[in-house]
Amino acid sequence: MANVKTLPNLQALSRSPSPAQTLPSEAVLDALKMMLIGASLNEVLTSITRLIEAHSEGMLCSIFLLDEDGLHLRYGVAPNLPQAYQAATDGTCIGPNVGSCGAAAYLRQPVFVSDILSHPNWTNFRSVVLPSGLRAAWSTPIMSHDGKVLGTFCMYYREVRHPETHDIQLIDYASRIAGIAIERDRSRSALTLAFENVQKSEAQLRQIVDAIRQGIVILDPEGTILYANQWLLDYTGLRLEEAIAPNLRTRIFHPEDVARVQDERRDALSRGLPFENEQRALGKDGKYRWFLILYNPLRDEHGSVIRWYVTGTDIEDRKQAEQRVRNENLALREESDRSSMYEAIVGSSGALRRVILQIDKVAPTDSTVLISGETGTGKELIASAIHKRSKRSAKAFIRVNCAAIPPSLIASELFGHEKGAFTGALQRRVGRFESADGGTIFLDEIGEFSPEVQIALLRVLQEREFERVGSSQPISVDVRVLAATNRHLEAAVSAGTFREDLFYRLNVFPIRVPSLRERKDDIPLLVEYLVERYAKRAGKRISHIKKKTLDLLQAYDWPGNVRELQNVVERAVILCDEETLSVDETWLPRKSNQLSGHPVPRAGALAEDKREFVDRERKAIEAALEECQGRVSGPRGAAAKLGIPHQTLESKIASLGIDKRQFKVAPLRRESA
Repeated sequence: MANVKTLPNLQALSRSPSPAQTLPSEAVLDALKMMLIGASLNEVLTSITRLIEAHSEGMLCSIFLLDEDGLHLRYGVAPNLPQAYQAATDGTCIGPNVGSCGAAAYLRQPVFVSDILSHPNWTNFRSVVLPSGLRAAWSTPIMSHDGKVLGTFCMYYREVRHPETHDIQLIDYASRIAGIAIERDRSRSALTLAFENVQKSEAQLRQIVDAIRQGIVILDPEGTILYANQWLLDYTGLRLEEAIAPNLRTRIFHPEDVARVQDERRDALSRGLPFENEQRALGKDGKYRWFLILYNPLRDEHGSVIRWYVTGTDIEDRKQAEQRVRNENLALREESDRSSMYEAIVGSSGALRRVILQIDKVAPTDSTVLISGETGTGKELIASAIHKRSKRSAKAFIRVNCAAIPPSLIASELFGHEKGAFTGALQRRVGRFESADGGTIFLDEIGEFSPEVQIALLRVLQEREFERVGSSQPISVDVRVLAATNRHLEAAVSAGTFREDLFYRLNVFPIRVPSLRERKDDIPLLVEYLVERYAKRAGKRISHIKKKTLDLLQAYDWPGNVRELQNVVERAVILCDEETLSVDETWLPRKSNQLSGHPVPRAGALAEDKREFVDRERKAIEAALEECQGRVSGPRGAAAKLGIPHQTLESKIASLGIDKRQFKVAPLRRESA
């Protein structure tokens, strides 16, 4: 058959998916969560089609559902297909030569048509295909767990296109998730119908319940088993008398799960509210499978619980899918650790993606970058990522925490010093800028620089040269400057505590790192990453995180950002004695809404700060002149001591109105006078 492919051995192809085309774990889990929280089938299927459409520009997706007569296909969802095309193809009868979807449903295997206009399967539809602009249609049947056709999943393109292995993997993933959603919806509908007939006849109810392909148990208010349906008996291989015995839980549920949920189940039953848990149940084949156990109370007219209806849905496939996703994430993370710059930048929120996009743009250049953000947001990681993606990545990456160096030593640390430049300078020392030559220097907490160092740094940015303390010989460097601050530098410029010309030299390419409260969607992934790291370090195995814990972490404002989250998770791992992680609410005190930005100084405070800046600058220059006895230039002059050019110091002395001649008298004679 020309331009069409059928793939009976799809499982062989699914063993090696292309990393670029596997479904994002967060998106898959979101779709599964929508099913678990009771979202409508239309919402879940629409979410799946949009997830797949996002993988390829111009791709359109549809999901057909097979009618009860098993002969006709009706649109479940097709959010972006032309309406005229949908109207003409809705209700299509399946057959071996009917388009792509009709043939896939009939043949019970994928059908890939690379060119609709030339394929005989589409002869009867060409009048509607031509206006729609569709050219390729790849369809696969959606199958139930017992091998029945539920519908079809189809991917359309507006150009002739042949499927590749990763395309086949992608459509296979989509059809499996859609199948889970359709089966769950139909099971839920069957349960709803069953419970609506409870009042009609208990015998009829039991007959219906026995026909449902789920484990169903009825409990009394204290949790004693009164009834188990036929499906549960068939799965466990037990007789009804054995299934309602008090030891059923310890007999069929995994010992680890019984201990894990015992107290939680007892407390939930006493509260009388619906609840759920996940446990492994032993089948008659001797193997455990994961089940989602849902507990729903039946109340009398006074509101008292008279029965508990419990359903057990097989979620083994979902658990295996989640484990595969986790394994893929782990493999990708390990690969990232080896070769990617983003090994510790965890998250997928829009705010973080914008930052990563900025990194991609600026990293290949030599532009100066100013990284701003609150404390603990990971500014150093951003700087490291920029360096690793730059053409300087093979050279040095020098980190300098400006706030950790005493003001009197910053000039020496950055630019180095000559032997004898000051007391304690016993030998020449190479500074950080000289060490970073050819590479990158990262200046963290740039707002802490003194006026003198600001002047010297400005010269480096402007002229790419500096002088060691105690030397008048300029040293040229080829270094890229990355700076970071958690301060409001614009306000500091207005206050006169930070040079305006230096600010504009640094602010060539600004990157603002979002606070954790601005990307709360990243918290679950961050927590998983941190738990794995700290648990491995502590030699523990932690495989579960309570939903209540994640909700608590996402509700907190995180004034300390990722650093504070790290501390909380590390503490929780240290205190955790089981496989389930939890966090004490008292660790996260509720606070009023915290400011996302930095406070702007009052207008009156700006003038005061400016005067303070000028006074500090004057005192620093006068102290240097006094120590050098009024000498400005030369290796023993005040300019060398301050680490700035003597021309700059002369200009400063003139602008501040300092009389340098008064310092030419020796200090002792001036004191005696």
